[in-house]
Amino acid sequence: MAEGNWTRVGAFILTSFSSLPPGVQSFLFLTFLSVYLVTLMGNGLIILVTWADPMLHSPMYFFLRNLSFLEIGFNLAIVPKMLGTLMAQDTAISFLGCAAQMYFFFFFGVSECFLLATMAYDRYVAICHPLRYPVIMNPRTRAKLAVASWLPGVPVATVQTTWLFSFPFCGTNKVNHFFCDSPPVLRLVCADTAFFEIYAIVGTVLVVMIPCLLILCSYTCIAAAIVKIPSAKGRHKAFSTCSSHLLVVSLFYVSSSLTYFRPKSTNSPESKKVLSLSYTVVTPMLNPIIYSLRNNEVKNALGRTFRKALDLKKLHPIDIKK
Repeated sequence: MAEGNWTRVGAFILTSFSSLPPGVQSFLFLTFLSVYLVTLMGNGLIILVTWADPMLHSPMYFFLRNLSFLEIGFNLAIVPKMLGTLMAQDTAISFLGCAAQMYFFFFFGVSECFLLATMAYDRYVAICHPLRYPVIMNPRTRAKLAVASWLPGVPVATVQTTWLFSFPFCGTNKVNHFFCDSPPVLRLVCADTAFFEIYAIVGTVLVVMIPCLLILCSYTCIAAAIVKIPSAKGRHKAFSTCSSHLLVVSLFYVSSSLTYFRPKSTNSPESKKVLSLSYTVVTPMLNPIIYSLRNNEVKNALGRTFRKALDLKKLHPIDIKK
């Protein structure tokens, strides 16, 4: 509906990868569908194993379970719609649908930043204060830390999404992305967005830098403690408990930083789409794989879980004969 010099948009069109040939889009659909299924199964398995196996009821695996919940939510907010645009060419997304997708993108993204910082603090306490670890990271404390990790996502997502979608949108409704991210949606606004852009930049820097600094402080203390360990075996064991988390942190921060902190001159919409795939699609799939392959406790727990499942199947065979 036209009002003055602007148009009230009822729906948006996600251009996604529509510029690519149909054959390439079909290949991308099969690839992303496979990655999506692996992500759901991998993170679901981590949740199941860390909850069901008594050996994995330590704070470290409690936070890992939270990370897997977060990754599943992050994927559910973005990937199903992207698959729809590739397979069924269902590129339309309602105004409220676009706002909801952006809200959950910010919510899960901010929560992951703080949860990774919480996991770094957990490793700091475990290595630097091993005797006090069970007392410091008691069930009540780790529950509070989990809530503190998820909570910052609510105000950030609420303010950013509500503010952006309160602007009027000009004629075109085509979002040049595969999901409703803030920058491509902001380009459709026909109003002065200077204050919003300042808020968005400052907010992004704070959300990224505060957890990043906490992670750096934690690992500086951890490195100092590991160096003091006299035996090489002890140093290796201490470092191995942090290696999976370090790798996950590196993947998340490198991919998100390349997407949002590159100069505009080198940040074309197409290159941003490719970089966005790394932290919206690839990283959530790699996290459970990293923790499974690099952590003997998780591998042993997976083995025990599968053996129990097989034993139950032998005890209760399914009679397929009518």
